Amino acid sequence: MVSLVYNEFFKIIRKKRMLVVTLILLILIPIFTYAQYQAVDSAMKQLGTSDWRAILQQQIIDQQNRLSSSRIAPEWKEYIRLNIKQQQYYLDHDINPTTPGSPTFMRKFIEQATELFIPLLVVVLAADLVSSEHAGGTIKLLLTRPVPRWKILLSKYLSLLLSISLLLLITAILSYLISGIIFGYRGWDMPVLTGFQMENEHLLTENVHMVPQWKYILMAYGLAWFSAIAVGTITFMVSVLVRGTAASMGAMLAAVVAGTLLSQVAPNWHELKYIAFINLNLTDYLAGNPILVEGMNLPFSLTVLAVWSLVSLIIAFVSFTRRDILA
Repeated sequence: MVSLVYNEFFKIIRKKRMLVVTLILLILIPIFTYAQYQAVDSAMKQLGTSDWRAILQQQIIDQQNRLSSSRIAPEWKEYIRLNIKQQQYYLDHDINPTTPGSPTFMRKFIEQATELFIPLLVVVLAADLVSSEHAGGTIKLLLTRPVPRWKILLSKYLSLLLSISLLLLITAILSYLISGIIFGYRGWDMPVLTGFQMENEHLLTENVHMVPQWKYILMAYGLAWFSAIAVGTITFMVSVLVRGTAASMGAMLAAVVAGTLLSQVAPNWHELKYIAFINLNLTDYLAGNPILVEGMNLPFSLTVLAVWSLVSLIIAFVSFTRRDILA
């Protein structure tokens, strides 16, 4: 099994998919870093101060002004109200949520990337894992080896898990090294608040506690890894069922993007919470960001993603072991 996994992982590297993903990160992370720098610099110039308290207070005032607009949907107004309460909590307890430093950038980047950016990169890695064997005509040669079909598929899946883990590791390293050039490399021990909970329109702070930023980053990347594994597993199933690489990649890209859009345009459609792609942004629960779709929480989202992953694996293995390769 070890040799099978090694061979499959080497196939992924040889196809240069990992190289392409790394190049994407090398291009986009500096852009995101510069964008964040410009945002901070613009806020300082606008207010004429570098005091984070003044900047945070101005953000609260800006959001309060937005609430008076009649063009904002009620659910988005609730989102803004909850965000104001959370920012006020930081202000009241004299904690800067955006202390400059590469660890802070890492934390903010993974929180924003878990819902869409990382899943799209995972789809690029996983979409042709099995379908490319059909497209290239190598599936017959692969299945003539004296190895059970389930072992062949399992080795491909395990190599995918290794690839996703490597992707998250590369993301963490590049975001730290590149952002540190501008923001510096300090801030690992900075206190970060977590444990915010929402109940109707109220922000619950009974379970709020401070953790070192390094511990928060580990938890955030762990949740991002779980979300990425779920996307990879579903993509893996589609790659087994669909023989065309373009078709499998297109279907998954559309599904991931649609999930992000649906949670924003139809938050009152409560049945959305049972769709896997609605539950990808697990770091929202860690950060205490308001959840637009009612009835969602961390245990629920973890369960939904786990069930979808398990069902996808069952379908993939049953289909692969029973399919007639000559058909």
